[in-house]
Order: sequence, then C-alpha cells, then structure tokens
Amino acid sequence: MRFFLLALASLLALPPLAADTYPRQPGIDVQHYVFRLDLSADVDSLQGQATAVVRLRQDGVSELILDLAAPKDGKGMDVAAVAVEGRPAAFRREKDRLHIPLGEGRKAGEVLSVEVRYGGRPAEGLKFLANKHGERCVFSDSWPDQAHQWLPVVDHPSDKATAEMIVTAPARHQVVSNGLLVETTDLPGGKRRTHWKQDQPLPVWLYTLGIGPFAVHRAAPIGSLPLESWVFPQERDSAWQALEEPARQVVAFLSARIAPFPYDRLANVEAAGISGGMESATAISYGEASFNGRPLPSLVAHEVAHQWFGDAVTEADWDDVWLSEGFATYLTNCFQEHAQGREAFVASLKRGRQGVIAAEAKIPDTPIIHRNLADMGRVLNPFVYEKAGWVLHMLRTSIGDDAFWKGLRIYFLRHRHGNATTQDFRHAMEEACGRNLEAFFRQWLTRPGVPRLTGTWSYDAAGKQVVLDLRQAQKEEAFHFPLELDLGGRKERVDLSQKQHRFTFPAEAAPAFIDLDPRTVALIDAPGRLERGTP
Repeated sequence: MRFFLLALASLLALPPLAADTYPRQPGIDVQHYVFRLDLSADVDSLQGQATAVVRLRQDGVSELILDLAAPKDGKGMDVAAVAVEGRPAAFRREKDRLHIPLGEGRKAGEVLSVEVRYGGRPAEGLKFLANKHGERCVFSDSWPDQAHQWLPVVDHPSDKATAEMIVTAPARHQVVSNGLLVETTDLPGGKRRTHWKQDQPLPVWLYTLGIGPFAVHRAAPIGSLPLESWVFPQERDSAWQALEEPARQVVAFLSARIAPFPYDRLANVEAAGISGGMESATAISYGEASFNGRPLPSLVAHEVAHQWFGDAVTEADWDDVWLSEGFATYLTNCFQEHAQGREAFVASLKRGRQGVIAAEAKIPDTPIIHRNLADMGRVLNPFVYEKAGWVLHMLRTSIGDDAFWKGLRIYFLRHRHGNATTQDFRHAMEEACGRNLEAFFRQWLTRPGVPRLTGTWSYDAAGKQVVLDLRQAQKEEAFHFPLELDLGGRKERVDLSQKQHRFTFPAEAAPAFIDLDPRTVALIDAPGRLERGTP
C-alpha cells in the first residue's frame, strides 16, 4: 500500500488545524493547584480555598482568568476574596469566569501565587448523594468541563497542572483522590483532614474526589506499582476480585508494549453517581451499577488504557478527543486479542463497525476530528470511540504490527505528561513506518462517512477468469483504500479509488464464493459475501 498512500498524499493535504472554541490564555501556564476543601458538615455544599501557582509565558500579562461557576438558582460558587502573592486583589466575574488582575509590568518567567476563597453548592461536577446501599457520600464527576462547578481552574485540557487535595470531612468517612496519600489527621468535632498529592500534571477534569464508606484493599503490587481497590464494604470481596486481576493483566500488557505505567499508584474506586467508568489518573472511578459479582475486563482495560492515552498524553484540544477515547477503545480490543484470542478480538471489531454504521444514519456529516467544537454536549459520539478505534486498526494493518507499536511508543514517550495533537501522532507513526500518512489521516479522521460497497461477480469460462464488479454506493465521492478478498480460499487484494470498479482474476474454475474483507481489516458497510451474477 506504500505507493498508493504516497501517490494520494500528493493530491490531498490536511486542512488547517481547527480548535475548539474555549478562549485561550497564551500568556498563562498554571503549574500547580492546592485545594483546601471543607465538606465536614452534612449539607450539600463546600467551603474552599484554592491556590494556583502560575507561570507567565509572556511579558505584559496583566490578568489571570479562572473558570468558576457563578451562583444561579441557589447553586454555584460565591467568591469571598482573592489574593495575588498574599496581597488582596480586586476581581470581577463575567458569568462563569473569574477575572483576577495581576498588576502591570509583569515579565515572562515570573511565577505567581493566586489564592481564591470561595464556597457554595455545586450544580454539577461534585455530587452529594446516597450510594446504592443508602449511605451518604460525595463523588466528583467533572467530565468533560465541569471541574469549574466546584474548583476555580483553567477548565481545558491544554493547561495541565499538578495538584493537591486537602479535604476536611466527617471522620466516619474515608477520602480518596489522585496521587499519593500525604496525611490523615483526626480533628476535634468528629472531623478528619486527608491530604492527597498528585506529582504528575493532569488536565483538571481528571481531578477526582470520593468521600464515603470504603473497604480498602492494598493488593500485591504490580512490580513496584501499588495496586489498591476502594469499594463499598457490602461487596468488598466480589468487587476486589472484579477489579484487581483485570487491572494487573492490563497494566502488564500495556507496559510491555508501550512503556511502564506512567504514575506512582493505581487505585480502582467504586463510585456512586456515575455510569461506566472515569479514567481519573491514579484513582479510576467505576459506577456502582457495574458491579455484578463478575470480573470487569473490558471496562477495566478501557479505563486503565486511558492512564497512558488521555491522562499522561492528553489531547491539546477537544477537537482531538479521539486521541483519548479512540485509543482506549482500540487498546481494549488489543488486550482482548491478547487475553482471549483472535475470535474475541474480531467479534469486538465487528460490533464496533456495526455501531459506526448505525451512527452514520443518525448523525451524518460527522467526522472523527471535531470541527471547532463549541457545544461540549457533542464532544462524545460513536465516531470518537468505535470509528477512531477502527482507524487505529486499519493503520496497524497498513503499516504492520512492529511499526504500529513502535509508533505508539514514540508518541507516548515524546508527549508523556504533556499535550498532543493529531499531527503529533501522525508524525510519530510516520517516523515509525517511514511512510507519508497524511492522506490516510485526512481521509479517515477529517472526512465523515464510511465506504458502502455493493457488487456481484461472475465466472467467464471461455476466458477462464473471475469477473468482479464493485461499487461504492455512498452519495459522497469515492474513498481510496485497499480491500482484501477471499475467492473460495484464494486471497486477493484490490485498491479502490473510484465509485465503480471491474476486476478480473485468472481462474481455472469458478470459486465457491467470494467474501469481502475476510480478515476484518476494513471499515466498510458491505455484505460479507457477494452474490454471483450472470456473466
């Protein structure tokens, strides 16, 4: 396929890079947050003191803007005071944005400490609720941009920062968060202070907080990596088993193929108020409804895979969310191939392909890479999961296993604990395989739709050849891609680049059948087996 891709690359160029519509602050780099939160009262509110350590990237930066939900209908965050370098500072609020003056004459490279004292009842992002056993608890759910509902932050994945959670809560509860445990101290009045510290930078939607009754199990480490489970006491044994062995297997699999686990700890946390899982770095949350007494290999694999892609390497822009969700989706399939065999892997791919085809009918004209995303309610769809996973599968098939895994390693190590774009990923894969992949990336990531194939075949006895007619039936222009065929046990490959093609193959006799894509390597909407027509 090398010539095919290189020739097409000369005709097609990637469009100008898009960007979601979040207002950037190019002169600001938040390096560290410290959140001191008091949730010790049994009410649905918090009192907080947040400190942001900010490095200036440009001369003349005179303002820091933090996202923080404004009060509305009895919910939101009131701001009591703001200080810059310990000095009280005036501030103003415009909707959900807190504008903080930094003073004039600031120089690039300066590091400032900005403190915000605030409090209120979160509308989203942090939930006060009862778990399925009727016990009161608190859990965060900040995806995709709801951290500002309870924390004053730059609520965008491009500004990653380390963080500390210093939480005062009722002593009858335990508190879990990102990173490593620094301190637990019992306080007067039935309270306890718990201090967690995360030393690798994260986007703020990955900051997690869970408060409630937990049975905590510190399992045997995975090499030197601590492995923990935090689950509700009523199901301690079954939930531990459901989480720990799959996590152990997935970490070993991805560590061998990509790089060692990128954080200091892996905890799996049962949570109320969410469905599925949330890949919060070092402390993954799993919705309480997921626990049914059986292992959770696929769910655990997806969330653990995110620790490499999405968490350690984070998309620089919401338009590129596929770099997180598509990777976790396909790496889950790859783990399934490793653990359960090729048949299970192919079955998952086929289910994903059917999901993509169904989604095309419901939300047409939707590419994998968003077009300047403005509505965060549209950030997720089947294309950034299953279709993006399929793109990775086709890429792996095209360049080969060795180059594929080498490219993932290059990409990960180059952007670990930072941000990356689709272009960054393409460059890493090109370096690994020695090919120009621009046309491949453009077609499958920026163009909506999938090829829809119809066709028939016949046997020309006089000419001793099989005649195959294939048509791309989608309304849009033709896709350019290779297609594998099975002619009754004989493997062939053709390159499709037009809406209609006729191919001929020498044959002493008519094949018993012709199957399209026998190895399940093409993202197509097509019958698996073609009908035989009249010659």
